Amino acid sequence: MEYRRLGSSGMYVSEISYGNWVTHGSQVESEAAAKCVKAALDCGITTFDTADVYAGTKAEVILGKALKGVRRESYELLTKVYWPTGPGKNDRGLSRKHIMESCNASLKRLKTDYIDLYQAHRFDVETPLEETLSAFDDLIRQGKVHYIGFSEWTAPQIAQALAIQDARGYNRFVSSQPQYSALWRVIEAEVVPLSKKEGIGQIVWSPMAQGVLTGKYLPGVKPPAGSRATDKKSGAGFISAFMKDEILVAVQNLKPIAADHDLTTSQLALAWVLQNVNVSSAIMGATKPGQVKENVKAAGVKLSLDVMATIDKILGDLPERRADQDKTPRPRA
Repeated sequence: MEYRRLGSSGMYVSEISYGNWVTHGSQVESEAAAKCVKAALDCGITTFDTADVYAGTKAEVILGKALKGVRRESYELLTKVYWPTGPGKNDRGLSRKHIMESCNASLKRLKTDYIDLYQAHRFDVETPLEETLSAFDDLIRQGKVHYIGFSEWTAPQIAQALAIQDARGYNRFVSSQPQYSALWRVIEAEVVPLSKKEGIGQIVWSPMAQGVLTGKYLPGVKPPAGSRATDKKSGAGFISAFMKDEILVAVQNLKPIAADHDLTTSQLALAWVLQNVNVSSAIMGATKPGQVKENVKAAGVKLSLDVMATIDKILGDLPERRADQDKTPRPRA
């Protein structure tokens, strides 16, 4: 395993992170999850990403149990706040009330005294940004959180937040958690240039485009039973945008490149995002320990400029590159 600094902070994260968005508490229960987490630790993964909303808060509980007994200082624990975790009007968003209550609830579920990286899971259009940033800063000062970040914010939103943090003397954001893959390059035009300038590192999710870049989905062929594309509870809605024959054909054409480098197409997809120097870590999920052991082999892989150019040529105009793919819920979710 290789490790990179998270933005301009002093904390290192593993190039491959273990995430449990659609696995723990959904596809995978406690015993299987514990085996995957152990495999991750054995492979050198130190960075574990979750969120309060995953599996209706069950994902945090299961991850907390899976990490029980592991020396707390030996891993980095990441979670998030924003999406609804209850029926009330205040059980969502980035108000001071919800941030404080959600952080305390996450600490209990994760069975820990502190969170290494606490992230705003989306931008909240209904809460004054100053209120949100003040609450995050207070959590750091209280010792409950070490670093703060955000997920799926636009460049203008990031710039606005940094200006407030600097003016008020608040702790700055050090991380961004966007969707990023060879098929989804939305952050490249605006978010990455700003992040490089401001010392913010990317911890990217869906580097394998919800599994499409694994090559297991074939054009003109029904998706395999039990795969994400057939599971409405496991991100089938997200993967549908990539389930087009022209994309599936292009992905099959990536297989010879992967083979030439002794990589699987999954490993190639992970290695591709890690070629971006602004990426601190790529999040992968797993339902079996074997998947963890295979995917970590993407860490430390160097792809030449010629190989990167060939991948670009194969994919052509298929990747989404428009910077205006705004994911901010309006009104607040």
